[in-house]
Amino acid sequence: MRKRFSIDQIPWWKRVRDHRYIRTILFIILAVFLYTSMIGNIIPETLDIRLSQIADRDIRSPITTENKIETEERRSEATEAVSPVYELKREYAENQVVKVNDIFELVRRVALEEEEPVEGVEEAATEEEKREEQLAYIQEVLSSGTSNDLSEETLLTLMEATESQLRIAQEATANAVYEAMGEQISIRNLQDVKQSVDEQFAISTVSNRLLEAMIEIAQFAIIPNYIYDLEATDRQRQEASDSVEPVMIREGQLLVKEGEIIDYEIYEQLRVVGLLDDSFNPYPYIGLALLVLLIVGMLAYYLKEAKTTVQHNNSHLVLFMLIFIVTLLFIKMSSLLEGIGLIGIGFIVPVALGAMLLTTLIHPRISLFSSVLFAVIGSIYFNNESVGTFNFTYGAYMLLSSFAATYYLSQSARVSRILRAGFFVSFINILAIISLLFMRTVQSGWVEIGLHIGFAFLSGFLAAVLAIGLMPFFEAGFGILSPSRLIELSSPNQPLLRKILTETPGTYHHSVVVGNLAEAACEAVGENGLLARVGAYYHDLGKTKRPQYFIENQQKMANPHDQLSPLESAKIIIDHPYDGVRLLREHKMPKEIIDIAEQHHGTSLLKFFYHKAKQDSEEEIKESQFRYPGPKPQSKVAAIVMIADSVEAAVRSMQNPTPEGIESLVKKIITDKLEDGQFDESDITLRQLSQIAQTMCETLNGTFHQRIEYPDESAKKGEKKE
Repeated sequence: MRKRFSIDQIPWWKRVRDHRYIRTILFIILAVFLYTSMIGNIIPETLDIRLSQIADRDIRSPITTENKIETEERRSEATEAVSPVYELKREYAENQVVKVNDIFELVRRVALEEEEPVEGVEEAATEEEKREEQLAYIQEVLSSGTSNDLSEETLLTLMEATESQLRIAQEATANAVYEAMGEQISIRNLQDVKQSVDEQFAISTVSNRLLEAMIEIAQFAIIPNYIYDLEATDRQRQEASDSVEPVMIREGQLLVKEGEIIDYEIYEQLRVVGLLDDSFNPYPYIGLALLVLLIVGMLAYYLKEAKTTVQHNNSHLVLFMLIFIVTLLFIKMSSLLEGIGLIGIGFIVPVALGAMLLTTLIHPRISLFSSVLFAVIGSIYFNNESVGTFNFTYGAYMLLSSFAATYYLSQSARVSRILRAGFFVSFINILAIISLLFMRTVQSGWVEIGLHIGFAFLSGFLAAVLAIGLMPFFEAGFGILSPSRLIELSSPNQPLLRKILTETPGTYHHSVVVGNLAEAACEAVGENGLLARVGAYYHDLGKTKRPQYFIENQQKMANPHDQLSPLESAKIIIDHPYDGVRLLREHKMPKEIIDIAEQHHGTSLLKFFYHKAKQDSEEEIKESQFRYPGPKPQSKVAAIVMIADSVEAAVRSMQNPTPEGIESLVKKIITDKLEDGQFDESDITLRQLSQIAQTMCETLNGTFHQRIEYPDESAKKGEKKE
């Protein structure tokens, strides 16, 4: 048998394969690869452009962003367009009328109350001095509440007027002020209103001097009543500013046409979208790092939780990483083909390669999850012709292609089926391409459609060819027990199987029946039935060392155990799993097959020889001497092979097997092994044990069914002769 190379044969790998940090190191390597391979597609292209330069090609925006400078300019224009807000204060007219009345009342109280001295006015020696003191007092009182803008002449005129004249003057002045301030008076037209206030007076009963005093008091009392409202103005300007929509530069927007001159506005737009070489934007680098962290983190968590060999086997994790990276390398190289200018050449990408290898070598669940990541990463690789970060057309195409490969191969993963899977993927690719092209706003020509369909077909075919070519290297290098490898091991031409067949034909027949039982039971509980069948073929390989000591090979010969003590017989029987393990290891057989051979008896007790030893010897017999040293089954498949091995031997020894007898025997064997603790380390459930028992009974009933007894032909002939 030719020797196979395995990564486990490398000395340094043996030291690190079970190291707890190896998984972390592998995911770090993957993260570095993803970052370096995508950074060129994330960082926007920079252009060497200067003001007043003529554009040599059309330039479109690679991103959607806000042009903040233009937005602020538009908001400033909207704010400046809002006129100041004024408010008419009608209560000012009443306030000023009160002020006019207060002036007249003050003059009346000072000037006409000569008999009673006014508080604050000392008695003067002469009439003139008294007038001066009264005038000074009036000016002082007026200046305390308002500006002293009234002339002395006006105040003296009021003081010298009679009571009736003051009353007429007061009423006329108050009316004039009230009428004048009934209209809007702003700072701008204040002087005009004051100049025209004399028109409000049409009195002939007062002197010209008193009339002039009334006009001066009216002009003094008139103030602006149309006041600037700062709060309302600010509010309206803010509303106007907020109503301005942000000026957005959309992804794919044409910024400058070929042959157009780059003016300042266009130059600023190019700067805003990051197309100028004089600007550095750190955000794409940070964003890509976060995306890579998210992808690797999700992948690490999924692989840790998925019930597959990758969960605990670091060698299989390395295999997964290699397949993942190799697939991404093919996707990256396919994206570079777009530079040759051939329409649709990018759709030749063999993304289904990863799905085929992962489905065949590891598990369909791993393939499905990886397919989503291939689509996301691939849509970034293929963004050269896209104005955005992701090219969703290629992403959808790669996702459908990978899903198709996973679906087809999940049913059966034989090598011959991989090529058929390639054609199935090609068919799905063609449907996907037609769908994506027809959904475009601008319809493609038939030549372009034909090129796309051709490359889509080649994609599936190329993926299948690459998968078939790479699979032997992965299988041999990592010791992967793929379905194709299992089928190869199940061939009777395998040297070890031929050894069993020729040297121990009874054991070979027993192993075939055990394989049938184990395969059916494994498939019933969702385990690898093919692995169970092939493992069962090799589980009794150790019997080839001393075949005559096993009853199925003792044909027309004395039982050699009759000449041995029970302890010697037990030792020979107990050694056969480990003799088989040594042979399997010498022939570099897969670890899964070796484990089944080593564990198919667990730590079971050889009851026949144990009880015989107790009967033949008066000394105390240790039970441990008649038990297999183990280990117990570590997997469900090994546990099922253990059950099938015991069930086949027990049913074969029945004189007249009936369905009821078979069912009772199968359940008893499973119960005995369960109570003996043989399933403690295999993670098998009681529900699954029940399903296993039912399936094995159905298989055995089909094998040991009762046959029709045909009449003896010779007897019939004798009866006729008589």
